[in-house]
Amino acid sequence: MSDEALLSPAANTSLRGSGAPRAADRPRSPRPVRRSRTLLSGSVLGLVPFTAYIILFLALPTVIALVTGFLDGDGAFTLDNLVALGDPVVLSTFGNSLWLSALTAAVGAVVGALFCYALIGTKPTGVLRSVVDAASGVLAQFGGVMLAFAFVATIGIQGMVTVFLRDSLGYDIFANGVWLYDTPGLILPYIYFQVPLMIITFLPALEGLKPQWAEANAMLGGSGLGYWRHVGVPVLLPSFVGCLLLLFANAFSSFATAAALTSQGSQIVPLQIRGALTSETVLGRENLAGSLALGMIVVMVIVMAIYSVLMRRAARWQR
Repeated sequence: MSDEALLSPAANTSLRGSGAPRAADRPRSPRPVRRSRTLLSGSVLGLVPFTAYIILFLALPTVIALVTGFLDGDGAFTLDNLVALGDPVVLSTFGNSLWLSALTAAVGAVVGALFCYALIGTKPTGVLRSVVDAASGVLAQFGGVMLAFAFVATIGIQGMVTVFLRDSLGYDIFANGVWLYDTPGLILPYIYFQVPLMIITFLPALEGLKPQWAEANAMLGGSGLGYWRHVGVPVLLPSFVGCLLLLFANAFSSFATAAALTSQGSQIVPLQIRGALTSETVLGRENLAGSLALGMIVVMVIVMAIYSVLMRRAARWQR
């Protein structure tokens, strides 16, 4: 075919007729349905209940506590409530809350970690693991009046264990005073729900230890102690400390169990806040509860900020 034929319209038409159609002549495929906006709107609507819950039960009470801490009984701005935080009684109350939370968190973390280590050798879908997981989920939320009654009925003045030890073995656990209804009496109930919480939060970290790491350590001639020293402990340490801080925050903010078990006095901060709100002897200091809550918020923010950093560090090994 000559150059003229290639340039002629007829030739071009015949070529188009015999060859592939032009892009303009090809049948267009249906446009894909745009679902991004629909999915986005659905996701936003799904977050509405959770957002409302956070605003009503977390953000709003926090703002109220912060604001009332700077107001007096007439609603005027004052710093007297913050100055009251330096009172020896208030400082002693914060000290009691801190050592009680630290002690129960440490004991709960160690005991719970040992339980987790024992559970690693069991079948993940076995009966024992399922029972322990279910029991931990229930006991971690078991508190308040029910837990206080359980301890009163068990190791109270006339509790089953107390009577048995006193009448059968001649040992009186309250020979030096009834400690159950004081601050030391909160140690056992707090540990009761701290251990299950540790099992729930720390078990996934232990499961994140890959078997290949232990195999590589054995192939290189390493011992079991060397594996835990150079691999296991460094990997688990951020998770363990993070869980320890979570247990501390859980005990520091606990109120219902202490309120039901400790009927006299305000030995810890949550009970002192209740006293400031309901006391019939100290009037006009209701807003002191706001400053006490502000002190608790500061402690909790520091603890949870450190916890968040540690969890981000631990997440690298759990992917």
